Amino acid sequence: MTSTELLLPSTRRALLHRVATAQSQGRTPSLVAAVQRDGQVAWTGARSCVDGHEPDGDTQFRIGSITKTFTAVLVMRLRDEGLLDLGDPLEKHLPGTGVGEVTVQQLLGHSAGLGAETPAPWWERTPGTTRPELADVLGDSPLLTSPGHRHHYSNPGYTLLGTLVERLRGDSWAEVLRREILEPLGMDRTTPQAHAPHAGGWAVHPWADVMLPEPAEDLGLMAPAGQLWSTTTDLLRFAAFLAQGDDRVLCASSVAEMRAPAAPPETGDWAGTYGLGLQAVRCGDRTLFGHGGSLPGFLATLWFSVEDDVAAVVLANATSGPSTGVVAAELLLIVADAEPRIPEPWRPLPDVDEALLALTGPWYWGTQVHALKLLADGGLELQPLRDVGRAARFRACPDGTWTGLNGYYAGETLRVVRTEDGRVDHLDLGSFVFTREPYDRDAAIPGGVDEGGWRGLSV
Repeated sequence: MTSTELLLPSTRRALLHRVATAQSQGRTPSLVAAVQRDGQVAWTGARSCVDGHEPDGDTQFRIGSITKTFTAVLVMRLRDEGLLDLGDPLEKHLPGTGVGEVTVQQLLGHSAGLGAETPAPWWERTPGTTRPELADVLGDSPLLTSPGHRHHYSNPGYTLLGTLVERLRGDSWAEVLRREILEPLGMDRTTPQAHAPHAGGWAVHPWADVMLPEPAEDLGLMAPAGQLWSTTTDLLRFAAFLAQGDDRVLCASSVAEMRAPAAPPETGDWAGTYGLGLQAVRCGDRTLFGHGGSLPGFLATLWFSVEDDVAAVVLANATSGPSTGVVAAELLLIVADAEPRIPEPWRPLPDVDEALLALTGPWYWGTQVHALKLLADGGLELQPLRDVGRAARFRACPDGTWTGLNGYYAGETLRVVRTEDGRVDHLDLGSFVFTREPYDRDAAIPGGVDEGGWRGLSV
């Protein structure tokens, strides 16, 4: 057991207890976990069935479908470079697949209608050479439902995305991954093949305390869906990137786009959703982002909270056993709840646009009162002052308008409408008129204002 001194002893004790319980009750040969806070590894811990052989932050485990998030980042890089649009049909860039009508975005968010798995035999336990062509991955009837209508997790969909990366880059998926993500982020212990020290994959008998080694196959064309080996140290670096962005790989706004829901969740699964290569789950009043993964012999989960700036990784070498997703979430919450983030000191703005400052304060949509606030980043925030109303943040545009960033007004335009003498008449937000007074008689309100004005109940 190792840990830094960045957390209180009671917090470290709670983390160790959770990891020890997971390894013991989950009956897994070994389990390693790590938590990051404020960009630093705050705690690491491990348990093993072999005394003195606990894995550490440099020990590789297979991470399965966490690989998909790396593939998604490569696709988003292509989008940011203008080499594709997320709305492009696959046929535009990768003709002849038989599913060319599905879009890049649908593949990223698992809403393309493709099957979850390849045709038999079970792809995770057979060599990739068993499926040398895309047709072998997709099968004769690859579309189960109409594209775009529902979320249905698809491993073959990420084979298509990996092949798309290779086609547009003119290089192998593994080489593009190394060059464009792993090297810039310093993830030299994340590799397509295992490099010592690494854990071996095991199946534990469900009714007896005995084990069976699992094969570690090269997945071939399926590699972009689940090939990678990694460590807790490397995955925490990846988590920091996914939370904040890194201009060497993908900017902050693009990784934020990956976290946004891409398709409706399955009926009854309202606690979780899927973005573009990232899963999202609700834990109380928090949203955690990341991905889980499994391959025969291995389980893995990475979760991070942008708001708390905390991330947790759990890796285990068992086909089934501990729920690494639950354990990783609980490790994150132990730290976030026991030692909440210390806010940065409040500081005034370095300067302010007086005309912009004059727009702040109360505004009325009909009789609903809102407040417009100037944010530290130069944006605006509209907040209802009572329970009724819609909130939104806005960013400035070069033409003097503002674009909504979230909620009901995401993508909508906020305009300041002035009279001929330059006085602010009202705010126009997607055709909704906001005035300084409720139904201001001097403002251009659609439908006008009754000439009799406000009145009481006549007796």
